[in-house]
Amino acid sequence: MIGVDVASISKGYGSLRVLDQVSTSFKAGQFTSLLGPSGSGKTTLLRIIGGFVSPDDGKIRFGGEDVTDVPLWQRKVGMVFQSYALFPHMNVHDNVIFGLNRQGIRGEAARKEVARVLEMVHLTGFEQRKPKQLSGGQQQRVALARAIVTKPKVLLLDEPLSALDRRLRQDMQIELRRIQRESGLTTIFVTHDQEEALTLSDTVAILDGGRIIQEGEPLDIYERPRNRFAASFLGDANFFKGKATTEGVELAGALLRTADRLPPPGTQVTLAVRPEKMRLVEEGKPADGENLYTVTIREIIYAGAVSTFLAQGADGTEIKILSQNREVRQLAAGQTVTLAWSPANTIVLAD
Repeated sequence: MIGVDVASISKGYGSLRVLDQVSTSFKAGQFTSLLGPSGSGKTTLLRIIGGFVSPDDGKIRFGGEDVTDVPLWQRKVGMVFQSYALFPHMNVHDNVIFGLNRQGIRGEAARKEVARVLEMVHLTGFEQRKPKQLSGGQQQRVALARAIVTKPKVLLLDEPLSALDRRLRQDMQIELRRIQRESGLTTIFVTHDQEEALTLSDTVAILDGGRIIQEGEPLDIYERPRNRFAASFLGDANFFKGKATTEGVELAGALLRTADRLPPPGTQVTLAVRPEKMRLVEEGKPADGENLYTVTIREIIYAGAVSTFLAQGADGTEIKILSQNREVRQLAAGQTVTLAWSPANTIVLAD
């Protein structure tokens, strides 16, 4: 297993700056997701790591070795594309063995490796089928098998689950994580799906405008986003703007306390609170030690196990609350309710 280091990588196309001095490290054997909106630079960074695209500036190192100028075919990377890119005229066996044959590995040695990876991806018995005879999930697993059979140093995945329906995508997330753990490959995965990044990753790097905004373990990034973009892109968040005081943040009709460090009194502050951290309480009912905030319900969206309440504060602040349906609530649009949540879940943002 080797790690991948990205040092001050920049890339532009004409006047468009796609990547701007990006530096990060992908730890050996870990699964890292590059998460961001369209145009954030995540796919370009992946393709530069793989050798499909050359950077304008910066260095790429595999296990400390500079591979910036090493051609694609000499980098020993496995790549799975969004379209899978299987050879339609070849059966599963021939698709998977193709890379081994290109490396000069043939005969019984190659057949054993194909059998090994097909067992890993649960496709033993499918060797003679053509891609058109397979489901989307099976095609995705063939593409994975073809990528890992050559024992690459790094596995690169460019939104390989995006073409699958929701249920199959969730099943394949579990399979993909299992395969990555069994293979032990350093894996870099591009996605714009927040849930996918949280489910699969050891580490998540959020990109915006060609820069990494925040990176770390999924739990840390979700619970402690640094800025408004990170808070809103990885999950939902409610935002409050007010002035710092010695006791908390003062806004229209409320004083919100936080466990985070506040700037000097009088400074403008933006706070974030995740919708599921809030709870509905009876209006005026004390909640010991919690923040209290009064809102008017505008809409209730029932979704079985969970209901979403869209509400508005006295100053017009838009609020979303997620509430598990443990009991039937007799609430309606236009009703005034009080929200309560812990100061520990009130995050002070950098912007």
